[in-house]
Amino acid sequence: MKTTLKTALLLAVISPMLPISAFADGKSIYGEDDRVDYYAASADMKALADSVVSLWSAGSIKLDAASGKYTLATEKFGDRLNLCPGEKFREQPIGAFCSGSLVGEDMIMTAGHCVADETDCAAARMVFGFAVKTAGGEAPVKIAASEVYSCKKIVKRFLGGEPSGGSTSGLGPDYALVQLDRKVTGHKPLPVNRNQKLKKGTKLVVIGHPVGLPLKVAAGSSVRDASPKGYFVADLDTFGGNSGSPVFNASTKLIEGILVRGDQDFIQAPGGGCITMATYLQSGGRGEDVTKVSELQAFIPRLAGERQAADDAEAPASQPMTLENLDLQDGMEQRFNIRF
Repeated sequence: MKTTLKTALLLAVISPMLPISAFADGKSIYGEDDRVDYYAASADMKALADSVVSLWSAGSIKLDAASGKYTLATEKFGDRLNLCPGEKFREQPIGAFCSGSLVGEDMIMTAGHCVADETDCAAARMVFGFAVKTAGGEAPVKIAASEVYSCKKIVKRFLGGEPSGGSTSGLGPDYALVQLDRKVTGHKPLPVNRNQKLKKGTKLVVIGHPVGLPLKVAAGSSVRDASPKGYFVADLDTFGGNSGSPVFNASTKLIEGILVRGDQDFIQAPGGGCITMATYLQSGGRGEDVTKVSELQAFIPRLAGERQAADDAEAPASQPMTLENLDLQDGMEQRFNIRF
């Protein structure tokens, strides 16, 4: 994480409504800004995005019992952060503090720093469908109760540091698996890569809620360094609020990891009158850190297709039926009275 204390304090002052976790783990733009709204994504990306969830503070959503809908407390992105005119998505609402993905019938995968303990988890609400779904449309601020879930318990969580010269650098894996209060309906669990063999140049896509915005899909990125223990580095266009976002292999559409850290989000514009998004060359900056899904895939339940594939792989290969085999079987029948 390369967010300076000065930047963190600035964002804390101008963004009192959002949890500090929405900004503290800075992310940024590399090369062209590849983020697009749900409606502008391809059909296969929309299918993945339907199972990506936004995390909200329980105090930021209120249930209207009469309508059966929750109202989301949001503020305009540009107004809240004093963004410069022309900044992308500045007119959209923000409110979510992290992102996550559905990986089991009642299990969400996110970053460990998004839910530090059971108290944090109990205070979080997982919301599906916070997205702009039509060109010229707006993200809904009223969400059906069926799309809102709460935390039953943390199944597995880890937030560690990578060894570095006898100490820790503060890096390493960062993940949490959360069991929801009930099984999810209307959304399918996403498959993870259980045979991860990452290498430099692997093309990636990230889906989540940068700065708590409505869902964004961002392609045009790749693995920079797959060697760190527990995580890899990529040039993903992400921000705070993307923490917990699933990062997909662009070819296989399998989840390769969880977005957890990155470079600085925002900087003061020349002249100091407004805030602008930090941008780098495609190969510039420190890159964004993604927890490898191999660190936690053992705790993620296998989907139906995965279970069948695993059973098939473990089943012993049948022996071809030949005359030689028949002779062997006849001999065994006579010697051991075995029936085949």
